[in-house]
Amino acid sequence: MSHRDWGRMSCKEMSQVRHVGFLTLNNFSMIAFSNAIEILRMANYLLGQEVYQWSVITPDGLPVEASNGLSFAKTTMLDKIAMPDMLLVCGGVDVQTAVNSSVIKLITQAGKQNVWLGSLCTGSYALAKAGVLDGYKCTIHWENMASLREKFPYITFMEELFVIDRDRCTCAGGTAPIDLMLAFVFARFGKNLVAEISDQFMVVRARDSKDQQHIPVAARVGYSHKALVEVSALMEANIEEPLPLDELARLAGLSQRHLQRMFNHTLNMSPMHYYLNLRLRRARSLLLQTEMSIMSITVACGFQSSCHFSKSYRTLFGYSPSKERRKNQHTPAIHSLTSNTNMHLSHT
Repeated sequence: MSHRDWGRMSCKEMSQVRHVGFLTLNNFSMIAFSNAIEILRMANYLLGQEVYQWSVITPDGLPVEASNGLSFAKTTMLDKIAMPDMLLVCGGVDVQTAVNSSVIKLITQAGKQNVWLGSLCTGSYALAKAGVLDGYKCTIHWENMASLREKFPYITFMEELFVIDRDRCTCAGGTAPIDLMLAFVFARFGKNLVAEISDQFMVVRARDSKDQQHIPVAARVGYSHKALVEVSALMEANIEEPLPLDELARLAGLSQRHLQRMFNHTLNMSPMHYYLNLRLRRARSLLLQTEMSIMSITVACGFQSSCHFSKSYRTLFGYSPSKERRKNQHTPAIHSLTSNTNMHLSHT
């Protein structure tokens, strides 16, 4: 890990963080929470003294359940402890229903006292809803990225593992909290302690904030398939106005025949079929996580007609878009699968 451009925040200011408050929301991601808190615990263990403290906070002081059904008996209210140096909002599945007026009040209360505000996993939604990310750069789990970009236009969402911008720090969840907290350890204690902590947890390297969260095709075929990864990235960057096959081939420096053969051989589908599935999955994310009309989603995902969109959607997911939305209004949808085992390659 090197000292890179972490927004406009210096190592000196980051090093002042001693006490971290974890504001846990209903259905918070246990893996994200545990990965963050374990870095602090290991720093204390290796140094032989309590250099970091932490508190598990809920709006009313009562335990809340994580998405895996577990909860912590020892929780507190923000008003009952010394104000922490940093408040990290821990989100997870169905975060929209977990963010209520009490959560918003608590976040704004901390913000007025010059506390670092941050988030793990979908906790960025709570910060955005509270209005404390307007004008900032931030990140969130990749599965929620598209919907929040639509919902919060005054926030710049970055497709990075974690983002530190002035007095805000956000991370994508999963194993990314390891890297975020190691950045704070580095700022205070330097690279040697980071290396020792990484060794204890068998982390191959502390990833940089600029590392990307997610390249779907790379996870399936490996990063050695550079042309395939490049074409997939082009597709993801051009959802609203899909690129034709000849343009994809030209930008990738391939012939159309080579491009077709590469996708069919590696992914067992044509490039345009893969592209269609990307657009439909983006549409499903918007359908479940925003209040955008189906017509607006149709346009945002590059479909020329609602009829074509609905037919394609039903073929892939088994429901029409309207039925999918009605179904999920009654059954909480798992919008952010951050407690699964899809670990990044740099962690073992």
